[in-house]
Amino acid sequence: MVMEESPSCKRGGGGLWHVIEMAKKHNRLIMRGSSGLRCRFNSLMVVIIVTFIIVFVSVTTKNYDGRHKFWHDATTVFPGTAEAETCDLFAGKWVFDNLTYPLYSGRRCKFMSDQSACEKFGRENLRYQNWRWKPHGCDLPSFNGTKLLERLRGKRLAFVGDSLNRNQWISMVCLLDSVLLPDDMKSMEANGSLISFKAKEYNASIEFYWAPLLVESNSDDPVHHRVPDRIIRAQSIEKHARHWMGADILVFNSYLWWRRDKMKVLWGSFDDKDSIYKDIEILRSYEMALRTWAEWLEFHVDPIKTKLFFMSMSPTHFWGDEWGIDSGQNCYNETEPISKEGYWGRGSDKEMMRVVESAIFGLKERGVKVQMLNITQLSEYRKDGHPSTYRKQWEPLTKKQLANPSSYADCIHWCLPGVPDVWNELLYTYILFR
Repeated sequence: MVMEESPSCKRGGGGLWHVIEMAKKHNRLIMRGSSGLRCRFNSLMVVIIVTFIIVFVSVTTKNYDGRHKFWHDATTVFPGTAEAETCDLFAGKWVFDNLTYPLYSGRRCKFMSDQSACEKFGRENLRYQNWRWKPHGCDLPSFNGTKLLERLRGKRLAFVGDSLNRNQWISMVCLLDSVLLPDDMKSMEANGSLISFKAKEYNASIEFYWAPLLVESNSDDPVHHRVPDRIIRAQSIEKHARHWMGADILVFNSYLWWRRDKMKVLWGSFDDKDSIYKDIEILRSYEMALRTWAEWLEFHVDPIKTKLFFMSMSPTHFWGDEWGIDSGQNCYNETEPISKEGYWGRGSDKEMMRVVESAIFGLKERGVKVQMLNITQLSEYRKDGHPSTYRKQWEPLTKKQLANPSSYADCIHWCLPGVPDVWNELLYTYILFR
């Protein structure tokens, strides 16, 4: 004898997906009465499945609150501490410390860039070198270049991105250069967009690869990349990725070059006259590029062998009214950090940060962990840390510019020693202790 499902059960169920949709909309489950053992069993299964979905949706929604706590793990546990003693490394304050900072001499670093050598180009107030990042409730582990080199023995650490990532790479090179005394034990090699610092004794390579938009673009030349109309091939990354393939630690960034209303996206090749071009809203084009980046990582990186990091956006300080001075002023002549906790400038776009977080979360669901290092908030405070006018000027200054120094002040990049050293202290912490 075959037991048939009663009419009341069919009416009450209304289909599994109908019930799930109702639960999503009203955050409750409405079940009608049923008869028969099979009906009750089906109803029970629906309740279990829908309850799981409600809990999952509720948890993810509550955690996605713009504070960047869900997509990246901001806490860490240091050796020798109780497991419960965790610390959010990205929430804290800057403490003046001229006993231990700077961590190296900018003048003695043989690989310093003229874009960041503020002391060399005449900056006299050097307090920007003496600030230490102090997380609430703990201290960052002291940077130990020898320990890091031991961890990097026989490995490749590659920074991939724009000039802010190059800024951080130079900081890392200077940090390590300070412990590699003999000149014959280190070297620098350049090959197109790839620059490699070699620590020969450790067979370690610390590299930078120029890819400001991550995917292929018309701004990929490491020297001649200033173009009036930026174009990306949003689905093409292999041109770049083959150069960082096989790296043991990858540190990505990409933000500054996306700061515009729209990006021109190319379907086809730059050499094909029949290629299709379309102007696409910036968040959408950024999402397209990050999807290509994420898919490459998913299929070409061994998540067990390779550590992956993404640096959050580096802030700018172009508008003085944000910290209480004239709106026409900027970082020029600034000598102290901003003390207001939680200060956030309008140059840092949280919506773009959420696009990155979404891409990282999608990778996590597919078994690939990318650790976001949220350096944005801590760097927001450092209006004093930019090169301003104290850097090499690549083009002759006009009389008008010379009469108004703030008009050519660099409020994007960072002096070294300085803020990027702390970014590398955070990276060091995650490489050695996570």
